[in-house]
Amino acid sequence: VQLQASGGGLVQAGGSLRLTCAASGRTISIYYMGWFRQAPGKEREFVAAISLSGATYYSDSVKGRFTISRDNAKNTVYLQMNSLRPEDTAVYYCAAGGYSGSYNYLKDYAYWGQGTLVTVSS
Repeated sequence: VQLQASGGGLVQAGGSLRLTCAASGRTISIYYMGWFRQAPGKEREFVAAISLSGATYYSDSVKGRFTISRDNAKNTVYLQMNSLRPEDTAVYYCAAGGYSGSYNYLKDYAYWGQGTLVTVSS
């Protein structure tokens, strides 16, 4: 499956963005889908994941502000980001994988998109 992330940009603190991950080549309905981010000089970290049944999981840093959703008919996953903070600045990556007992590690995902940059100004 090929993944294409989009929707990043420059936004002021407190603002919102919606990221989109469009998949092709295979249906996403058989995959766990996740979003990760990587800030400059830092390791890539888990942000959110959504299971095949629609159960959602979030890192503590984004819980209550971000919402992950999936539209299997459109083969697309979204990340709605509200109340953005400067510390949310990063390149955001979408990923797809089969469930392996966890959902918040890079190793849980076999397929990755190219990333989209989110910059939050103070």
